[in-house]
Amino acid sequence: MSFFFQAVWLLLRALCRGRAALALENLALRQQVAVLLRPRTGQRPRLRKRDRLFWIVLSKVWAGWKAALAIVKPETVIRWHRAGWRLYWRWKSKPGPGRPPVEREIRDLVSRMARENPLWGAPRIHSELELLGYKVDESTVSKYLAIERKRRPPSQGWRRFLKNHAAQIAALDFFTVPTATFRVLYVFLVLLHDRRRILHFNATMNPTAKWTAQQIVEAFPYETAPKYLLRDRDGIYGEYFRKRVKGMGIEEVLTTARSPWQNGILEREIGNIRRECLDHVIVLNEKGLRRILKRYFAYHHKDRPSLAIARNSPEPRAVEPRENGRVVAIPRVGGLHHRYRRVG
Repeated sequence: MSFFFQAVWLLLRALCRGRAALALENLALRQQVAVLLRPRTGQRPRLRKRDRLFWIVLSKVWAGWKAALAIVKPETVIRWHRAGWRLYWRWKSKPGPGRPPVEREIRDLVSRMARENPLWGAPRIHSELELLGYKVDESTVSKYLAIERKRRPPSQGWRRFLKNHAAQIAALDFFTVPTATFRVLYVFLVLLHDRRRILHFNATMNPTAKWTAQQIVEAFPYETAPKYLLRDRDGIYGEYFRKRVKGMGIEEVLTTARSPWQNGILEREIGNIRRECLDHVIVLNEKGLRRILKRYFAYHHKDRPSLAIARNSPEPRAVEPRENGRVVAIPRVGGLHHRYRRVG
């Protein structure tokens, strides 16, 4: 009975509608069947540009297009139509000849000067460009400078701020070294941030606040103390240590509890000491440990290049041209490392 009533309904519907509507409906159904019969990789049918164009046009000429649509939602066809209009008006509204374009080299140079000199304005940058032989108006510089200012704030970033103050920041920390006799030695390090230099080190079996304070005095003699001292919250830094540091005019900066990454530069150096030196030797006593570390720090300061300081050593090495002669290897740290030089 259901099939009978459905057939009667379709017959009455066909009689009530015009031949044009039937033809459009038939065309819509055939188009969808053709889409479904195409080979596809997934479960969803693949629609081409001409399929989208067909439904956009059909939605404008036939009011009943939504009832015949089955492969996508009607909202999808409306979205296709709006996207087509946006593309059309973008093409219609494309700019004319206008001003000649500014060279990419000049634009990049304006952006570079703005990044490297946050205090400079358009007149200053325009003057620099003219001194470099570039012909450009100040209004053009202002336009690209405004774009660059929107990308980045006018003030210096944290990386630049820390780099400017690196010479005034020192960091200190302890690390442990086991000996061949199953004792534990404590190594105290003081590092200056600007060139990753180890200013002072010492080793002991029983560190105290007074001993640690005396190491700070030996690290910064004759009013060479930095402005800031970065350390953790270890209990070894007692009241005596804090008073001595304050008396030297140093401001202590404490890291958060259980956050060694906040003293990352010194933690990285301690890791380098272990991986490049202490993991390959046997320490007998304090005297032997000091001798080993003294050799390693000499290599660290004079020979070892670091990525953080432009691939050079804390005490900068000069580039040796190839015409200076052949390359020879000089042993360092008992042969664990080598320094390479050219000799004629």
